[in-house]
Amino acid sequence: MSKFLISRRTLLGASAALLASTALPRSAFAQEAKKGGRLIVAADSEPRNLNPAIVASNGVFFIASKVIEPLAEASFDGENGLAPRLATKWEGSEDGLSATFTLREGVTWHDGKPFTSDDVAFSALNVWKPLQNLGRLVFANLESVDTPDPLTAIFRFSKPTPFQLIRNALPATTSVLPKHLYDGTDIAENPANAQLVGTGPFKFAEYKPGEYYLLKRNEAYWGEGEPNLDEILYRVLPDRAAAASALEAEEIHLAAFSAVPLADLKRIGAEDGIEVISKGYEGLTYQLVVEINHRTEQLANLKVRQAIAHAIDKKFVVDTIFLGYATASTGIVPQNAPEFYDAETEQYDFDVAKANALLDEAGYTRGADGNRFTLRLLPAPYFNETRQFGDYLRQALAEVGIDAQIANNDSAAHQKAVYTDHAFDLAVAPPVFRGDPAISTTILVRTATAEGVPFSNQGGYSNPALDTLIDDALVAVDEEERTALYNEVQELVAKDLPLINVAEWGFITVARTSVHNVSNNPRWAVSNWADTWIDG
Repeated sequence: MSKFLISRRTLLGASAALLASTALPRSAFAQEAKKGGRLIVAADSEPRNLNPAIVASNGVFFIASKVIEPLAEASFDGENGLAPRLATKWEGSEDGLSATFTLREGVTWHDGKPFTSDDVAFSALNVWKPLQNLGRLVFANLESVDTPDPLTAIFRFSKPTPFQLIRNALPATTSVLPKHLYDGTDIAENPANAQLVGTGPFKFAEYKPGEYYLLKRNEAYWGEGEPNLDEILYRVLPDRAAAASALEAEEIHLAAFSAVPLADLKRIGAEDGIEVISKGYEGLTYQLVVEINHRTEQLANLKVRQAIAHAIDKKFVVDTIFLGYATASTGIVPQNAPEFYDAETEQYDFDVAKANALLDEAGYTRGADGNRFTLRLLPAPYFNETRQFGDYLRQALAEVGIDAQIANNDSAAHQKAVYTDHAFDLAVAPPVFRGDPAISTTILVRTATAEGVPFSNQGGYSNPALDTLIDDALVAVDEEERTALYNEVQELVAKDLPLINVAEWGFITVARTSVHNVSNNPRWAVSNWADTWIDG
């Protein structure tokens, strides 16, 4: 088992007192799986594009991961924290210029066509590298993919590419698409992005806007005896209170990604037939981040950014907004990623007096109304906690004379305003750490991300020294060298504050006790659920 996963599990054990209302799933105890049945799940959003090879995000994975599979999935017990999926073996060359994947035999697409190395090569070169939000970083130097036979894919890189990075990225970035349905088409507009065709344990059956997504059992699945369920029905329930009520009324079986409000967990967890589960998100650490538009005159001043950092009471945020189900951040890499985490990074303690002094030193004195200047604040609409933190941040900034005007938008409008139009001064974001800083973390601070890419550096921040460290780490084959470079990245980010990390957290699953094999891998909510089953 990898060092990362051991530490994540240890962290969960150490948090037992904090999560006193949180039970281990009953399915942790071996029972004989029952076949059949429909699992009804709460879905709080309706992704416009369901293709995880293009949009590697949890909202997409939540549904699509049951249909379209990656080369490997995260595991509590597998070697290097991975379990085979479409690949059964993988190996990187010592020089970092190639990676060889042995593929699973006897796999077919849902339309009956055989799965081969040509599908992997097509997906890597035509989708992951040029189109995917995460893959364009991981596979930036991918030059070609050799397919000497139907079950072998050899990735060739133009520059040394750390196999540690490739390995860590496999679950999130390697969803394989059927070449025969995508080749020669406009991939981004292909109808198969909404009517998914994959190799997974479930087939995409139906989508009714505003109501549900329906998946049905793949009778020809390669997994022996799997899947157990006949169907998975995702009921669209954007209101988290409605998800809690539906669970209590036995209208749904399961709500993942903290779809039940944190304030309700203690009460609902005490009810017969319901369990609250903290496991299953170890590979999906969410980070509460204040994004900063460095084009704004005041925010281009380091002392102003430092003042904002000192104005935030992280303990209050953890205790009051997250009700203890979070940890205060100490930097851009979360504490539960010991492969890369640097405990020596500079900290900005909660200190209103120091914040005020820094703003005075920066030349922004209070006016007659007590305000120094006004900023536009856009909280991300995805979770109650991001919206609540936006309200808190407005109040915290008011204490130091900054008038933050909140603009609340829906998801599409928020993403356009922040990541395309740059029409913000401060924004609240929940990016995900996915096991390696090169995957969705360094993109937050590196210069020149293409416009429109969510959870990326769209604030106009540019630091050539930081860019050099990030680029050097991308080609550092030696794991110790990579770690040292990422330690320097953390130190420089803490010193220059291109953004402000506030908290980090995992989500909670609430399920009926009739559901089994819940949360049995570190990315369970976004894995394939082939072994999940229900009583009755």
